[in-house]
Amino acid sequence: MKILGIDPGMAIVGYSIIDFDGEHYTLSASGSIQTKKGAKESSRLLEIFQDMTTIVETYKPDLAAIEKLFFVHNQTTVMPVAHARGVILTVLEQFKIPIYEYTPMQVKKVLTGFGRADKKEVEQMVKLTLETDNLPKLDDTIDSIAIAICHSRSV
Repeated sequence: MKILGIDPGMAIVGYSIIDFDGEHYTLSASGSIQTKKGAKESSRLLEIFQDMTTIVETYKPDLAAIEKLFFVHNQTTVMPVAHARGVILTVLEQFKIPIYEYTPMQVKKVLTGFGRADKKEVEQMVKLTLETDNLPKLDDTIDSIAIAICHSRSV
């Protein structure tokens, strides 16, 4: 099963491709879409749309696991993230890729057993699962890997 993990955002979209054979995990690809701060929101959304389209066409995932929005205290960031998610969901739907959504708390609980685990604990579980110490540098990309792993353990 080839899972596209996505951590959506307006400034940075983390993504990863995890191959899971039912027993072993392989990180096939990972990276980020980074839009230019100060650019028009519509331009940033178009960039996300185009880059996500390229990712889907290149890797041909079987399904996608994406972080679900949850209530946040910072209302200035929730709308741009929601817009970015909308664009990403549109691309996935366009390619008829099944979509599964998980809240950050669900991801943490599945990976660590504790829904309020910190980033370091999640990162450690990602390393153990992939059997590697070499993870991408960006938290957003690591989060996308965690989301993909979460899905593989939730089905």
